[in-house]
Amino acid sequence: MQHRETGPSSEIGPRRQRRLAMKYRRRRTVVAILAVLVIAVPVTVVTLVNGLKSNITSSPLRAGGGEVPEKITDELNVLILGSDTRELDADDYGSGDGARSDAMILAHISDDSSRIDAIQIPRDTMMDMPACQDTGSGASEPRRAMINSALNQGPACSVSAAEELTGVRVDHFIEVNFDGFATIVDALDGIVVDLDEPLYDDKANLDLPAGEQTLRGTDALALARTRHAVGDGSDISRMGNQQMVMDSIIDRAKSSHTLSRPDRLYNFLDAVTSSLRVDNDLDSVSALGSLASTVSSMPKDSISFNIMPWQPAPGNQNRVVKSPAADAVFSAITADEPIGDLVD
Repeated sequence: MQHRETGPSSEIGPRRQRRLAMKYRRRRTVVAILAVLVIAVPVTVVTLVNGLKSNITSSPLRAGGGEVPEKITDELNVLILGSDTRELDADDYGSGDGARSDAMILAHISDDSSRIDAIQIPRDTMMDMPACQDTGSGASEPRRAMINSALNQGPACSVSAAEELTGVRVDHFIEVNFDGFATIVDALDGIVVDLDEPLYDDKANLDLPAGEQTLRGTDALALARTRHAVGDGSDISRMGNQQMVMDSIIDRAKSSHTLSRPDRLYNFLDAVTSSLRVDNDLDSVSALGSLASTVSSMPKDSISFNIMPWQPAPGNQNRVVKSPAADAVFSAITADEPIGDLVD
């Protein structure tokens, strides 16, 4: 798997940059939330566990109204959302309110299923948000705002915002909720990470020593969320930690620690499906299994992950906007063309 970050420096130290580069080169499957769904377990296990079907919730893909980008080929574009709803049973994750997408990835599966190009959209991306009709979480008027705020009105509004920003037609969405992320990690009996230095962030309830250690769900989530313990405190800076955590989840899920224990495997799959909200057309274990089968059959060298080309937002260095180079990337995705030469 290839990984590139396109944008101004996030002021991450040289040692951390080298460590992240090595981790990125070791990546073996698509990243973030989609990676949780396409682990290399037999797809038949997922489709045969009928008791998991009732775990999955769904909502409309589109809110109605507005233009929908044209679909030129039979490629598949999936918007992956990590939702920061803060509707939790405890105060383990720091303060906050409202629903926001804490991670947003546009994953493009080519028409011939030969490659995946995944583009992570920084949550701090400023854009002209389109109006969005009510699908159960309220409606919104056109406004200038960060793209992550679209989820306040539900995932259909995140789909509309992503299509407005990128010009790419979205075929499905997959949302994993904030609390469910920790449940997934706990179902794996924790994940192993190796930190170069101690990390402390009271806003994320994070206090971890340096070195190799096993994290339970709350600490793993705090590590993925922290902004103030790394770099310049921006969303761009923390993306490295998010990738490290997801790498560790994938390694643990693929290991004999999980696959050789039916109870752990079932608990993991139960935690994953209980944490999902998908569009109505993806609302079944078999549909998710079909998507997982397509993705997991691809060679690792055919999967790339890149951060959307960006630049600082005018008048606010703590926010970003897409750069002119991003338009070329999204045009290539719409045309089902490889983007490798556009993100160097």
